[in-house]
Amino acid sequence: MQPIARDMIRVTALTRTYGSFNALDAVDLSVAQGEFVTLLGPSGSGKSTLLNLISGMIEPTSGKIEIDGRDATNQPTNQRGLGMVFQNYALMPHMTVFENVAFPLQVRKVPKSEIETRVRDVLRLIQLEHVADRKPKQLSGGQQQRISLARCIVYRPSIILMDEPLGALDKKLREDMQLEIKRLHAELGITMIYVTHDQEEALAMSDRIVLMRKGRIEQQGRPEELYFRPDTLFTADFLGSSNLLMGTIDVSARTLQTAYGNLPLPATRPGEPKSGDGVLMIRPESVRLFSETAPETWSGLQATVRDSIVLGSFVRHFLELPGGKRVIVQEPSGASLSRPERGSTVRVAWGPQDARLLRTDPDFQNL
Repeated sequence: MQPIARDMIRVTALTRTYGSFNALDAVDLSVAQGEFVTLLGPSGSGKSTLLNLISGMIEPTSGKIEIDGRDATNQPTNQRGLGMVFQNYALMPHMTVFENVAFPLQVRKVPKSEIETRVRDVLRLIQLEHVADRKPKQLSGGQQQRISLARCIVYRPSIILMDEPLGALDKKLREDMQLEIKRLHAELGITMIYVTHDQEEALAMSDRIVLMRKGRIEQQGRPEELYFRPDTLFTADFLGSSNLLMGTIDVSARTLQTAYGNLPLPATRPGEPKSGDGVLMIRPESVRLFSETAPETWSGLQATVRDSIVLGSFVRHFLELPGGKRVIVQEPSGASLSRPERGSTVRVAWGPQDARLLRTDPDFQNL
């Protein structure tokens, strides 16, 4: 049996207010040793506020912060033993790469011979030893961000906090850096807390996603849990694309009565609505197209094809139900895939295990 990792960070009832506005509202969160946790959410959700409270850059209105078992609520930032990586690389332009990475060790008065070894080691780790004598302006954006990460890793913090570190990079570089950060996390076993508003980035990188909304934690769990098994309509809508069908629950028939037909409900689960209005969520990749009838146990609706777009490895079909409701279907692409004609009538269907019944939400009125 594997030993249980200790908590490296624990916040309890952590609150930050600005006048009457609650930027963070009594949040409880623990992060285990070696875990990669992503704080995800839209602007104003509280994710950066939480990170800045943990780092000590702002003070809490109330609550407690523990770092590696010690109370750090009122500790200065430089005494918390944390590494920080930001979107702004903050490299010193007059210094070489080697000097930039060495600087945190010089500040900590590490012996010169040890600095030489540790800087060379960390540059080798990020595969940029060959640029040690260059200035930052001679590097690409991706290389500069890796140097920024190396400067953080070199003094061996047990925890690294990252605030939108890849936001300034283009898509290809961002994807490359995601893999680089994941590789370093796996090799070094450092506890990482990562802030982003990019859903794909959170899904690709995290051991656990903490989705935030209005200063509170909406849902947390493994990426596949939040994506395929959201607990709330906000989670379903924020993470990826969703087909959301609203209706009235028929308890006796176990169906959702919608404007498009009565749809069988999935197996019951804790926390789902038992009566009244509900929303059925089906991910686009769980929906299939049929020219005629669908399998007997599947839910099915008639739809009109409005468009089909090839997006590299997959094709996304945009369909319309009677009454104008849009439905998205996503299929793997391939040379032999035949796309339905625009304006044609098809049958869209999904298996009973692919739907999720959710409660309605006042922020989602136009489903």
